[in-house]
Amino acid sequence: MNRRTFLTASAAAAALGLAGCATTSKSAANRRCYELRIYYSPPGRLDDLHARFRNHTMKLFTKHGIQSIGYWVPMENSENKLVYLVAFPSPEAREASWKAFGSDPEWQVVVKKTEADGRIVTKAEVTVLQTTDYSPVVKTGNVSNGGIFELRAYTTPPGRLPNLDARFREYTVKLFARHGIGNWGYFHKMAGQPGADTSLIYFLSHKSREAGQASFDSFRKDPAWIAARAASEKAAGGSLTVPDGVKSQLLVPTDYSPTK
Repeated sequence: MNRRTFLTASAAAAALGLAGCATTSKSAANRRCYELRIYYSPPGRLDDLHARFRNHTMKLFTKHGIQSIGYWVPMENSENKLVYLVAFPSPEAREASWKAFGSDPEWQVVVKKTEADGRIVTKAEVTVLQTTDYSPVVKTGNVSNGGIFELRAYTTPPGRLPNLDARFREYTVKLFARHGIGNWGYFHKMAGQPGADTSLIYFLSHKSREAGQASFDSFRKDPAWIAARAASEKAAGGSLTVPDGVKSQLLVPTDYSPTK
């Protein structure tokens, strides 16, 4: 990603995240902000992007108060994607950190050097997040015990995100754990972003692709889940997700990811 593209994406996300975090936070303790970033690399350049993060970017993130949480690539990565999550103690800190990072002369030298043969990021998707009240504390380390992660995004009909949250809070999270599905982090988009009132984004962990599939097969057959789903949809007046409103992607941690 060249400096202009990076700064444009970061500035737009900063404006959205600042408004959302400031209005949804109830105390300093829960003003922590996250950023989910998905970078698309040109064919043959993903290893160069990994090298830049491994050798330069993460160190500069730390220098400017940007906490690296996790870095992943999809198990099937035809689009040459890098998915990563970073965190900030507050929206103000987040805005200041990105500003300082983007203008750091050391970063500018790194960009020039690593893009001597062309750009290594062609597109960036940025989503500013805050954990839900039922999310576990987001932890780094060997979370998956050598396994994989799953990034899931749900889109609800207008007005039904609270219903979906209630189902996860009261039933789904516990039932996932019962069936061997690791709950790692649950997030809402910050206010001001498209879909902020209709989106739930969360990460799970599995021992393997096969273990994850077996766990979900067992979960879906659980009478407790079947009853909870029926009751929640009856109370809401219909499905809690729109057609094609459940997206899932299996992710593998990179060698430099703080979360494995």
